[in-house]
Amino acid sequence: MADPSSYRPKPGQIPDSPGVYKFRDEHRRVIYVGKAKNLRQRVANYFQDLANLHPRTRTMVTTAASVEWTVVSTEVEALQLEYSWIKEFDPRFNVKYRDDKSYPYLAVTLGEEFPRVQVMRGAKKKGVRYFGPYGHAWAIRETVDLMLRVFPVRTCSAGVFKNAERTGRPCLLGYIGKCSAPCVGRVTPEEHRELAEDFCDFMAGRTGAYIRRLEKDMTRAAEEMEYERAARLRDDVGALKRAMEKSAVVLADATDADLIAVAEDELEAALQIFHVRGGRVRGQRGWVTDKVEAVDTSGLVEHALQQLYGEERGDAVPKEVLVPALPEDPEAVSQWLAERRGSQVSLRIPQRGDKKDLMATVQRNAQQALGLHKTKRASDLTTRSRALEEIAEALGLDAAPLRIECYDVSHLQGDDVVASMVVFEDGLARKSEYRRFQIKGFEGQDDVRSMHEVIGRRFKRYLQEKERTGEWEERPPAGSDPAATAGPAATAGPAAAGPAPTGPVPAPAVAAAPDDATEPREDDGRPKRFAYPPQLVVVDGGQPQVAAAQRALDELGIDDIAVCGLAKRLEEVWLPHDDDPVVLPRSSEGLYLLQRIRDEAHRFAITYQRAKRAKRIRSSPLDDVAGLGETRKQALIKHFGSVKKLRQATIDEICEVPGVGRRTAESVAAALAATAPAGPAVNTATGEIIEEDDGGSS
Repeated sequence: MADPSSYRPKPGQIPDSPGVYKFRDEHRRVIYVGKAKNLRQRVANYFQDLANLHPRTRTMVTTAASVEWTVVSTEVEALQLEYSWIKEFDPRFNVKYRDDKSYPYLAVTLGEEFPRVQVMRGAKKKGVRYFGPYGHAWAIRETVDLMLRVFPVRTCSAGVFKNAERTGRPCLLGYIGKCSAPCVGRVTPEEHRELAEDFCDFMAGRTGAYIRRLEKDMTRAAEEMEYERAARLRDDVGALKRAMEKSAVVLADATDADLIAVAEDELEAALQIFHVRGGRVRGQRGWVTDKVEAVDTSGLVEHALQQLYGEERGDAVPKEVLVPALPEDPEAVSQWLAERRGSQVSLRIPQRGDKKDLMATVQRNAQQALGLHKTKRASDLTTRSRALEEIAEALGLDAAPLRIECYDVSHLQGDDVVASMVVFEDGLARKSEYRRFQIKGFEGQDDVRSMHEVIGRRFKRYLQEKERTGEWEERPPAGSDPAATAGPAATAGPAAAGPAPTGPVPAPAVAAAPDDATEPREDDGRPKRFAYPPQLVVVDGGQPQVAAAQRALDELGIDDIAVCGLAKRLEEVWLPHDDDPVVLPRSSEGLYLLQRIRDEAHRFAITYQRAKRAKRIRSSPLDDVAGLGETRKQALIKHFGSVKKLRQATIDEICEVPGVGRRTAESVAAALAATAPAGPAVNTATGEIIEEDDGGSS
């Protein structure tokens, strides 16, 4: 690992002009390319304290051995040079999109003497006009079959064309009128090229004028009593309209736009692009990428624009490009796009109307694509097995953890504290085993005490289940599916007040388990709820949370369950009693699985916490204050932080809130005094009635 200070440029050596910079490793390979308005400011950011850098950036600068730069005149030139270098050097730390599948295009080979219409995949070639991409090749063939009646362009391969040319006999399509048969001289090369260009114009969205022209010709032929020609033109118009019906109108007529949406998480991002031409969706494609560099949504959009239009010219770049977030320098990117199109290009975020609605559809497609990508990756048995083996090796486990439980705590400034438990078996989520907890034993933002309480409650219940059902004391055999018949999730037992995070901690008090006569059981006699222990407990957090979880297990006498924590910021794995974390490689399937489990626990916890908060807000004591609207209620809560602190405030302090007069302040104080908590059945932090049931299933 290189020390960045060993190759840091001298002060004043880097110019403050626009430019592009390259980081190279010890073998002189380019590992990262970036651009900047001000090279001095941007490059200097890479040489600050390593602890302040994003983990991916830190990995890059410690892998590099040198940095060099090139000054350019404008930011547009920097954008173009950056794209060229990324394409040339393929740096390992730059975001590179890859298609989530191989999309077929409808292609017209205008570079040939007799242009050909065909289905193409893969890299684009010069002299070929592309339309699409399409979801399926059969959709292209259906469209072409309808349009060949009106535009009888050649579709045969070079071998078939030469054979027909040699024998003087056209292929079947030439006989049935779906090819103009240039191979046997029925049309001249100029006439055939004109047909191909009309085909391209129609596919590019210029449909209305062409159909109107055909309708006029049909009417004129009927007036001149050329009924056969009129009938043929009528059928041509019908074929073109059927081809147009295959793509519904989504925007105003003649609108040409590309819509780009992004769905992302900590590790990966998915993009969806809808190509709208003439107001109709003419194509769609999807990309996925690993976030190998520290990049936000704006950066992902800029990379997508570079890759999407880097090789395009003319009409291939639309008049409008709609994005979810503008690049860091939208003016330079817009100018770059305009140069490639040859006219002005509008780059913006849709705010209202049909375009915003269509963008929402594209966004849903991006989210589904990311979910499908993760599902495919997670559902692969070989990949899951490798991930579990990597986790076992990294944590020093005797065997792969077939059942993993992950815990996360969620709250809002110490109010509505909840926790979640998610379960993964054989690397797959088992949602019937998910549990959620309310934390009522204490107040404040103390994730460590909350984690200690949750782990203690969960495994106290496990010991009770195990004690009552001695025949199931042993764990299920490896590879079995212990939760295949699991019943509905049960509550997690009342919480006990958690002690301070330091010093000896007594085991939390939990409610006694029901009698065997009333305990719900499966048909084979197995108990429900917390009967099965995991091989690994994962907590969302670092060393303090891991220590609290391990302490809770030690107090219960459980010594055969491994514990680790995953710290979100640096994605480091922490083990109990270790001062240094375990750092798994970014490409590790084990790390990917741990992150997916952690993210699922976070999602489950925050969903429950938001539901509780919404319920509390709906039943706020402030609802009874006459004349106090939603805006001033939110202002009061935001100013004081909670209903409890507001209740403790004086009338003069309440009057300090903007928009709240003395009369309103007196009404608020009176309403809160009337609803002051009395007795243990009321949560003193929120004024909410405490429910007896403190857990439930998802």
